[in-house]
Formats: sequence, structure tokens, C-alpha cells
Amino acid sequence: MDAFRARTRARLSAAVVCSAALLAGCSAAAPSVTEHRATTERAAAPRAAGDLQDDYQRVIRDVLPSVVQIQARNDLGSGVVYDDQGHVVTNAHVVGNEKTFQVTTANSEDVLTARLVYAYPQQDLAVIKLDKVPDGVKAATMGDSSKVAVGQIVLAMGSPLGLSSSVTQGIVSATGRTVSEGGPGGGTGATIPNMVQTSAAINPGNSGGALVDLDGKVVGIPTLAAADPNMGGGAAPGIGFAIPASMVRTVADQIIEDGRVTDSGRAALGITGRTVVDDGYRAAGVAVVEVQRRGAADRAGIEPGDIITRFGRTDIGTITSLTEALAAEKPGDRVPVTYTRSGDEKTVDVTLGEQ
Repeated sequence: MDAFRARTRARLSAAVVCSAALLAGCSAAAPSVTEHRATTERAAAPRAAGDLQDDYQRVIRDVLPSVVQIQARNDLGSGVVYDDQGHVVTNAHVVGNEKTFQVTTANSEDVLTARLVYAYPQQDLAVIKLDKVPDGVKAATMGDSSKVAVGQIVLAMGSPLGLSSSVTQGIVSATGRTVSEGGPGGGTGATIPNMVQTSAAINPGNSGGALVDLDGKVVGIPTLAAADPNMGGGAAPGIGFAIPASMVRTVADQIIEDGRVTDSGRAALGITGRTVVDDGYRAAGVAVVEVQRRGAADRAGIEPGDIITRFGRTDIGTITSLTEALAAEKPGDRVPVTYTRSGDEKTVDVTLGEQ
């Protein structure tokens, strides 16, 4: 996009120089300054549009060979070639419980086989590996998601509804979103922080594909679309979310090197909980069902049967609100947790563990 702006500024500068020359004494046959300026502006508009179109087509040519379609038994999704060894990063909910997959690349209808390396449902990411890396398949370039800006043009590439090698266009609508996924069929149930929100269409099958900037760098992995309760829970148009490239790199590098995630950076309270309601059937907190031995809650003295009502500065009504509050913290952070036990309210400081 910066290159596009630079080209636009250069054309505007050229227009100013030409106008100055007219004022300095061009021949009488030349058009007036006003006429010349209008003509220049009309000519610049289609050139600018053409430059943007060229950027789109260049990025698609460069990146689409890195985006694959993944068939996992009855489920279909997308993936991004991560390195020249044939590792492909995708969503954990795309691979599900499967261990082997059929993969189709953008440049060929030949079906390749792949196997699961590791799935990490807590961040809804997984890595699979092609059994054989064919010619024409290249690794994508991962971008710096910390530099993603609201209003930036992005392209989503994947296989929505089974339509392989599809591309949609939009902008970055927001950054830093914390999103809770649905359960089976709609995600892993994970609560994921720092997601990139985009207006580029995200449909079933886009999951695990590439969200790409105009420099041809992958800035996120499209994962889900917002659900609109007024549409029967269907996808809300123009509101999709992608896992940022920085987290993708963190998780994928650990899986490839160690075969699993060894340092997630995700805070954990160390409990199993469920939402409880009051006499009016309103969500009233999270009941602790089980406490992980030597976990954060156990070390702080929280016990099964306690009802958590506040975490840090956040009032807790549901298990979702608790997981979203946890997603904003890091392992090792010390957070006050308020809970009730046998009708008495207590507050303890909890040093968070790691998922």
C-alpha cells in the first residue's frame, strides 16, 4: 500500500510541475491552466485504479501457490504452506480428530497426502506435513502482525464452500479483538486474543487460509466469521476474524521443532468450571468443578464448589467472560480473584500459570 501511495504522490507532483510550466509561459496553443488541471485529474484516476488492480493481481500470483485446500474426511478447509519442508499451517478445527489428509494445491488438481504433526485447539492452530512436496508449491511469507493497521487493504485466500483458490477483498476493520469460538462444527471452543477483524468475506472452507496484505505477506489465518443471532446464528456479513501471523509463527515454530507447543504464552487459572445462575436464571458466576493439582488456583487456595464472581477488574458472570478475561493476561501475572464459599466472599491474589 505504501508503494501505491508513493506512486500516487509522484503523479501529483508531476501534475504540479506541468502546471508551473504553463504559468511560466507555454505557447498560446496550450490549454489554460484550469483545463490542463482537469485533464490531468481525469487521466490520473484510471491510472491509479489500474495500479491498484495490478497490486491485487501481483499479490494473488505470488501468494495463491502457497494456499492449499485440505480435505479431512467429511470436513473441508484451507491451509498455508509454511516452509519448503512441506509443513502446512491451518486451524485445529479444520483437522479435527483426523491424522491423515488429502491436499490440493492451487496449481494442480493432483491429490497429495499429508499427516498431522500436532494440533493445538487452545489457539485453534495445527500443523500438517505433506508426504511429498511437488514442484510449484512455495512457502508463504509471514508478515509482522504488530504493524497491521485499521483501514489497510487485505485479501482473503482459501477454499470457501469448496471453491478452491478463491480470493475476496476487504480492509482490516479492527485489531486486538478477543473472540470466543463455538464448539464442534464451528470451532474448538477456544477464546483467542488479539485477533484481526476484517471485512473480507470469510465463509466455511476459508478457515486456515491466508489473510494477505498488498506486500504479499500473510498477516493472519482466517478462522471464523461472526455469528448474527438475528439471522438464526448465521454468519454476519463483513465481520470475519483471523489469528495474527505473530501467534501463528510462535505456535508453528514450536510444533515443527518440538512436535508440540512448549510455550504458549496463554495464561491459565487451572480450574474446570461451569456457569451458574441465580434465582432469576441470570448468569451469576463460575462454579469451580475441578482444581488442577498444583495449578494457579490450587496454590491460591481456591477449591471445588467455590463460585468465582470477579477476576481482576472484570465481573464474572459466565465461563466465557472468565476465559476472555484470562486471555488478556500472561503466565506469571498476579491477579486478584474474588469468589464466594458457603455464602462468604473472599478475594485472593493468584499467580497465573500457563495453558
